[in-house]
Amino acid sequence: MKMGFIMKTTFSILKADVGGWPGHASVHPDLKKIANKQLAVAVKSKVLIDYHVTSCGDDLELIMTHTNGVDAKEVHSLAWDTFCEATEKARDLGLYGAGQDLLSDAFSGNIRGMGPGIAEMEFTERKAEPVVAFMMDKTEPGAFNFPIFKIFADPFNTAGLIIDPSCHDGFVFEVWDILQHKHVKLNTPEEMYDLLALIGAKSRFVVKRVFPKKTSKLPATEPVAVISSEKLYQIAGEYVGKDDPAGVVRAQSGLPALGEVLEGFSLGHLVSGWMRGSHNGPLMPVAVKDAKCTRFDGPPRVIALGFQLKNGKLTEPVDLFDDPAFDHTRVEAQHITDYMRRHGPFEPHRLPMEDMEYTTLPKVMKALGPRFKKTK
Repeated sequence: MKMGFIMKTTFSILKADVGGWPGHASVHPDLKKIANKQLAVAVKSKVLIDYHVTSCGDDLELIMTHTNGVDAKEVHSLAWDTFCEATEKARDLGLYGAGQDLLSDAFSGNIRGMGPGIAEMEFTERKAEPVVAFMMDKTEPGAFNFPIFKIFADPFNTAGLIIDPSCHDGFVFEVWDILQHKHVKLNTPEEMYDLLALIGAKSRFVVKRVFPKKTSKLPATEPVAVISSEKLYQIAGEYVGKDDPAGVVRAQSGLPALGEVLEGFSLGHLVSGWMRGSHNGPLMPVAVKDAKCTRFDGPPRVIALGFQLKNGKLTEPVDLFDDPAFDHTRVEAQHITDYMRRHGPFEPHRLPMEDMEYTTLPKVMKALGPRFKKTK
């Protein structure tokens, strides 16, 4: 090893819906057993340093640490093989939608563009490295726009932006245009209004990464937050399920404190997805045990697992939303659920027509098409 060389850690979340139990509600324990077995072998063979397997709704979530960097073939191949083996078990059990997120038959180096969601970051560990893994079900990547903005740019959420010199200068947001496949980096607070002009349109513009500024003591090239941005309909060309994004956020020591990170999820803000990927509803922060999407296949859920990271090794996770401090948010989300459900098939509960293009609605419209007559 060269003198002065500092090992970087890669924190990866790879997730997929490989079969629901029952319907779209949750993940069968046998699928988690397969994942745990596969990842344990990968630790022994030193492909991984550490791992944790969990689920959110009907999504199997693989949390992994390693030193291979993002998009590493050996890590993505491991995840792909795990999802494929879990899919076979799901088919044996007759689970719903077995393998629905696996949209290709041939692994070609990494999972990107093959269906599963990916949130990975490579960084130099600090003396103490708190990391939060967020996982959502029944919604889309843009669901992260609001809380990530609150965490890293809103002083009413994050007191450190005002009173902590180490993050007082703000952060850099990398925003992706997922329709035109472009991206832009915007500085906050200077370009906050430009940022909001984009990410308020959450079905098109999504926050992909957040970086420290060059004035920070943290490396400006190493992200402090990363969100999965895979859009299943863009890969499959039709509706095959909602994207169910995941995100990784680092906290403390020049970054928002853990409590400021979690505060970004205290509203139960409206997101798109829910039943058949076609409705707006509140994002409910819940404990892992409550991440079962039942009422109208929802409402959309988010879980948060907190880890301390040391040389790539993970502590036992802390189930951060398993806390009565979020009870009021959950109750309010249930009131919002009642209100939105009373709209039935009417907007704004149902998504606007332009967002329904890749759902099953166009098939209904096609059948009605010949019956439309020109209006004089």
